[in-house]
Amino acid sequence: MEGIVERGVHSRRGLLKAAVMGLAIPALLEACGASPAPPARSGGNASAGTDTGRDIELLRVSLPGSLSNLYPGQESGILNYYVAGICMEGLVGVDTSGKIVPALASSFERTSPTTYVYTIRAGARFHDGSPVTVEDVLASIEMARDAKVSPSTAGYWAGLDKAVRSGEGEITLTSKTAAESFAWLPSNADALWVAPKAVWEKAKGQIGGVQTPLVGSGPYKVTSFAPDSHVEFTRVDTWWGTRPKVARIRFEFIADDNTRLLAWKANKTDMSLNVPLAQSRQWEAVAGTRVVYAPDRSYAGLTFNVSAKPFDDVHVRKAIAHAVNRDAVVEKILRGRGQVATALSTPEQFGGLWTPEQAARELAAIPQYEYDLDKARQELAQSSVPGGFTAALSYPNTGPHLGTAALAFAADLKKIGITLDVKELPIEQWLAELNTFPPLSFMWYFNTTGDPGELASWFLADGNPAKYAGKRAAATTAEAGREADQAKRAKLLIEAQAAQAADLAYLPLWWGQAAVAFTSAIGVKDYTSYTMLAGWPGHLYAAK
Repeated sequence: MEGIVERGVHSRRGLLKAAVMGLAIPALLEACGASPAPPARSGGNASAGTDTGRDIELLRVSLPGSLSNLYPGQESGILNYYVAGICMEGLVGVDTSGKIVPALASSFERTSPTTYVYTIRAGARFHDGSPVTVEDVLASIEMARDAKVSPSTAGYWAGLDKAVRSGEGEITLTSKTAAESFAWLPSNADALWVAPKAVWEKAKGQIGGVQTPLVGSGPYKVTSFAPDSHVEFTRVDTWWGTRPKVARIRFEFIADDNTRLLAWKANKTDMSLNVPLAQSRQWEAVAGTRVVYAPDRSYAGLTFNVSAKPFDDVHVRKAIAHAVNRDAVVEKILRGRGQVATALSTPEQFGGLWTPEQAARELAAIPQYEYDLDKARQELAQSSVPGGFTAALSYPNTGPHLGTAALAFAADLKKIGITLDVKELPIEQWLAELNTFPPLSFMWYFNTTGDPGELASWFLADGNPAKYAGKRAAATTAEAGREADQAKRAKLLIEAQAAQAADLAYLPLWWGQAAVAFTSAIGVKDYTSYTMLAGWPGHLYAAK
């Protein structure tokens, strides 16, 4: 399984958005036809056909891991976002282009650099039939800010000054400072999932488990949940939006890659997220299967704790950087399904300003460290440990390709006198270790918003995982956070990351792609790297 560091373990942006789920950008599949019986597969890798107009009675989705709680505030892996997003809404959402759009708020307006006004959608109802009120939204915001209720995402709300009723059906949010990223905060792609106030009170904030299932206002409600087995959702008639064609969705938790492949070959699932790149050719060879690859806005890189020896020495950091063959990792380990990362921001985060290709060219201006073992040896010779040293690097069991890459790094580092002790850890243990600020660590992060500063605003600010205190990088990042002009903001973000690159607290490795498998009987409209956050069941159809 490939993983995902979650969000929110350390500070504003945590480590739970990318590693915990073992999944990358997903696919969309379904079992089609009026009968719940699965369709026959045929046609090899044929593209999806035309929309039949029929409902999909049951969609069986295999997930590369298990969820113990469905509420992203409790467990904020990227899979939780994809699952909870079909049940719970925020004031705003995201569309397939990465743009903020109305959700429970029928309209919203930024009336000052720090003030946002939202009008609650008339007719919006929860699954129990009760209307969505200002009180429900305010209660949900309070729960989202509570570190005991929402430990994985409460830190995202640190910039909120106040949330108040400002009129009939109207809420005003005020931020402490002008920050362009604040607009994303009340979305279910970032940090708000609205439930009835009465449900929060009855459950004492502890929703999302077996005893207190999610209750939201989205197109689907939870009808069955077994943490080690599955979760099932049924389409509701209370949703304000366009009725999706999928009647029921059953997510099967299948952590083992080989077991998932066997289940697919046996026609027991209809859609599989995060097909392992090492197995992708086997999946592609199954009749009636279409494997789709797309950028997933993920970042993989090495983090150096610049306060820990010997990584407090920039020459040590540069020695490692020159000994890492990033091109070979993308070509050989990722099978070309990725891109060498030149920055913390991913190219797809700059939508609306640049195409991904244009953004990649702009980001390439940031200083890079080419693979050169002679330069690596020279840097190490100038360091505090010219004779070499031993260091540990762990990776989550949800990301075996990270382990393969780490072993490749270890082989080259051995040539310059550095011994890298590579170890696999269960995802929970790996995340816990990241919270201790290890001297050397992997970061695997999946951006969910369309904010190009999403990761950089965490990595270059106080509380960052490298304990990095680069004044120029921090100041420029802060300036970018306040800058409303998109082009100027992008330039500032690149300047900040260039300043960091000179100090080398972080070494970007690659921007990822996800492989998603689905049957030829399933079609999907408007599939982009944002689709799984943008009401994805509504983009599916039964194909012929």
